Amino acid sequence: MVKMTDLNTIDKPNWCPGCGDFGILVALKGAIIELNIEPENVAIISGIGCSGKVPHWVRTYGLHGIHGRALPVASATKLSNHELTVFAVGGDGDGYGIGMCHFIHAMRRNINMTYIVHNNMIYGLTTGQTSPTSEKGMRTKSTPSGVIEVPVNPIALAISSGATFVARSFAGDVKHLQKTIVDAVKHRGFSLVDVFQQCVSYNHINTYDWYKQRVYDLTTVGHDPADKMKAFARAQEWGDHIPIGVFYKVLTPTYEDELPQIKDVPLVKQAIDKIDVSGLMDDFV
Repeated sequence: MVKMTDLNTIDKPNWCPGCGDFGILVALKGAIIELNIEPENVAIISGIGCSGKVPHWVRTYGLHGIHGRALPVASATKLSNHELTVFAVGGDGDGYGIGMCHFIHAMRRNINMTYIVHNNMIYGLTTGQTSPTSEKGMRTKSTPSGVIEVPVNPIALAISSGATFVARSFAGDVKHLQKTIVDAVKHRGFSLVDVFQQCVSYNHINTYDWYKQRVYDLTTVGHDPADKMKAFARAQEWGDHIPIGVFYKVLTPTYEDELPQIKDVPLVKQAIDKIDVSGLMDDFV
């Protein structure tokens, strides 16, 4: 049985005191323990940002990649060894900004992995600039007169792009977040878990109390995650009442299911000495 001590590393998190990332880290570890996945069977791939340090603080395989590129590296990891449980971790700037193209294509491919986005509606690591999810009118270092763009709606975008599990949670509710991550991992297909994560240093609007007063669980209103149109409608809700939970869930073949090359044996376990590349060598060398 996996224990919390099995997932601890020598290094300790150095996020700002009160940062929502702590709640996400605890929920992620708790989910791995609840699922009883051995650490050597987990890979965590991150991009750049405060969230990028997660692989340093969970004792599994991991890679701290470059800005906006967590998903292609996570995709390659999964396709190299599809028996691994693969997490991609990033922030709203990392995933919904520079990494937006990868976000859309990973979802439409339906690769069987879980993408956890630390969505604090600000660029926290670079000290408080506007991010793709910053609310219209928000004043930041990069928008002193207020944001004029309409923010990205990651939930609606994920549903329209082909993600087969689309959920949102809140870093201030670790129990809810852990359950959401567990459900995401159990799902066969691309799972998005967008997490409201308070940035105590640079976002003084979308605070812990701001979220606490507004979020409600979709299970309390009888939402049917199999209904795509109702999922779209819930994704548009914003303001005094903001839904968290599973918006959309459907089962379709994964990308790996349709690759005969890895149907029987993971790519990483296929011995190179049993693969004849002489034809390729003759053509290209």
